[in-house]
Amino acid sequence: MIWFDHIGIACESNDESEKFWSLMGFKTTGSEENAKQGVRIRFMKGDEAPQPSLELLEPISHNTPVGRFIANRGPGVQQVALGTDDLPRLLDILKSNNIRLVNEEPMLGAGGSQICFIHPSSTGGVLVELVQKEP
Repeated sequence: MIWFDHIGIACESNDESEKFWSLMGFKTTGSEENAKQGVRIRFMKGDEAPQPSLELLEPISHNTPVGRFIANRGPGVQQVALGTDDLPRLLDILKSNNIRLVNEEPMLGAGGSQICFIHPSSTGGVLVELVQKEP
């Protein structure tokens, strides 16, 4: 089973970006820093569930994946995340179909989730994050 989990938006300042999304009716549900990925994350959710959440992604430095994304493309949608309840099985399917992965093995993501990224060259130009939340 797979579903839309969240949309990751690269921004120079989570505080500044949050202002717009708050006006649109999204509410902040939490935040955390992922030093390994070099990003500060602000989680936002609309009132009507279920729907994908937003993750505002502020780079800790310019030499991080999100920092480089902003330097090359400017702020904007950085990735679309799909949730799954069986990440290892999904990765096996993708690998057996020669889908290019950014990382071959899951790594620790926000909120203790396991994540893996699919390279944009295999998705029509979109960075896709796969997410399996911890129970």
